[in-house]
Amino acid sequence: MKKQLSLIALVAPMVAVGALTVPTIAAAQAPATVAPSVRGLPDFTDLVDQVGPAVVNIRTVERVRAGAGGRGGAGDEEMQEFFRRFFGIPLPNMPRPQGPRANPQDQPEREVPRGVGSGFIISADGFVMTNAHVVEGADEVLVTLPDKREFKAKIIGADKRTDVAVVKIEATGLPAVRIGDVNRLRVGEWVMAIGSPFGLENSVTAGIVSAKQRDTGDYLPFIQTDVAVNPGNSGGPLINMRGEVVGINSQIYSRSGGFMGISFAIPIDEAMRVSEQLRASGRVTRGRIGVQIAEVTRDVAESIGLGKPQGALVRSVESGSPAEKAGVEAGDIITRFEGKTIDKASDLPRLVGNAKPGTRSGITVFRRGQSRDLSITVAELEPDQAASRRPAGRSSEPPKPAGAAQALGLTVTDLTEAQKKELKAKRGVRVEAATEAGARAGLREGDVILSVGNVDIQNVRDFEAAVGKADRNKPVNMLVQRGDLVQFVLVRPSR
Repeated sequence: MKKQLSLIALVAPMVAVGALTVPTIAAAQAPATVAPSVRGLPDFTDLVDQVGPAVVNIRTVERVRAGAGGRGGAGDEEMQEFFRRFFGIPLPNMPRPQGPRANPQDQPEREVPRGVGSGFIISADGFVMTNAHVVEGADEVLVTLPDKREFKAKIIGADKRTDVAVVKIEATGLPAVRIGDVNRLRVGEWVMAIGSPFGLENSVTAGIVSAKQRDTGDYLPFIQTDVAVNPGNSGGPLINMRGEVVGINSQIYSRSGGFMGISFAIPIDEAMRVSEQLRASGRVTRGRIGVQIAEVTRDVAESIGLGKPQGALVRSVESGSPAEKAGVEAGDIITRFEGKTIDKASDLPRLVGNAKPGTRSGITVFRRGQSRDLSITVAELEPDQAASRRPAGRSSEPPKPAGAAQALGLTVTDLTEAQKKELKAKRGVRVEAATEAGARAGLREGDVILSVGNVDIQNVRDFEAAVGKADRNKPVNMLVQRGDLVQFVLVRPSR
């Protein structure tokens, strides 16, 4: 498929030129039309002269004992990270000393090259920006300028969440890049990359912006391009036609480890915010409110009266967290934070993360058909926080079939006090069995149904009443808790 696409891209312009220079008889007989304006291909030479001197090559070194394998022997996980992050070209493992008496602790240390990456100078006094994974685990960082001067660099700070790092070399009067405005960047715009793919310094490639705000599961929305980016380009700049840096080349999508037409760059505005904190304190401080979230689907949005799929569905609220203190509940949909609309769930972590810990922020939630404004005090995000997940407790009481629930293939029972305590649930009924419509919707034994059609459920009686009033010609919306997480489920009655 890739060859076919390349062939079309190469052949199509030749056909167009032929149609203009050698008109056919049919074309000559056709009525005169205004020819579309034809733009020539961009010339990048001036940009290379302008930005090239500020782009550097970064080599990292690890010190290992002569008998140790180091981190060079990549396993499956390391290889996956290599293909995703392409921080450089790993060298083959060095042979280990032979013989049963070889003691690694008695061997002298040696320096082993770890990889090659790129970076760019952001200030004349020697601050260089690159990717965090380029310098991760390095005992020594070597920065080589285009004029072949080489410096040992000090790592000022690195942030794994955004994959941004800042290193410092002892030099002055250096050429620095100009920072661009990502908001002005348009899909289809020409961009250029300079870096050291496969260790080949000062290599220039170009392409167009394929998409903006591309979510890949990481903390930031990326700029997607079709610029040829390969191992060693990581950390280098993405440059617009005005000679401004608009991103840091960070990741590629690849099944082979090489370029396949999809590259991702960190937006420079986000990277600069991170770099300023790294230069000031060596670390990045982010806000948190203590919720686990999920996307809001179109079906759920329509069924609960939200209108369109937007916001972040709160699946769980951490005990004692700012969200709990502010009155946020599992099942709420957060639609605004600090006056900014949450279009998709991934917007919320970025907005909260950029909030300064300790500040009081406004938050809007959609709950049971109505919007509510709450006030929340942002806390500081600690690394590697994760909410615990516990299975729902089992009831020792026999199931009590419910008439209306059976129409949805569900058997439910009241929650015992012990189950409420274990699940931290103040209300709801427990699913003892799910068949037919309920099973098709994904419900299963142990799930707790908290609400039906925006109506809170306290017990089986409430559940029966809510289901009985539901329109059997439409999916029945249920807020369901499984373990510590909640999710909206649409149960479509059998006909």
